[in-house]
Amino acid sequence: MDPIATWHAIAERRDPAGLADLLADDVVFLSPVVHTPQHGRAITSAYLAAALQVFGNASFRYVREIVGERDAMLEFETAIDGVLVNGVDILKWNADGRVVEFKVMVRPLKAVTLIHEKMAAMLAAAKRP
Repeated sequence: MDPIATWHAIAERRDPAGLADLLADDVVFLSPVVHTPQHGRAITSAYLAAALQVFGNASFRYVREIVGERDAMLEFETAIDGVLVNGVDILKWNADGRVVEFKVMVRPLKAVTLIHEKMAAMLAAAKRP
């Protein structure tokens, strides 16, 4: 499995269905809007599914990639509610091509605050019956 190609396909479709195959059972998710690392496929999938909705709009695009043997940095840009967001997704994967760490870093501070609000609302809505 090519984890970068798989992630790009998921991000382009804004469809979290492929996350189960992409993420390792023991994946760790790190985010600027969550104060502690999140452990496991289920919680990481929930955060990434919400992020696909919050970040995923017509302006979202990856502008640079640095890819190593088992890790990559994908720089992105998007506009959310008129705020230009710049950030990176940093992925690490195992020998099977499953992501074991997914880290998101975002700037500027105004963007972090906005994303925190939107992610909280998205995750709360997902928990409702």
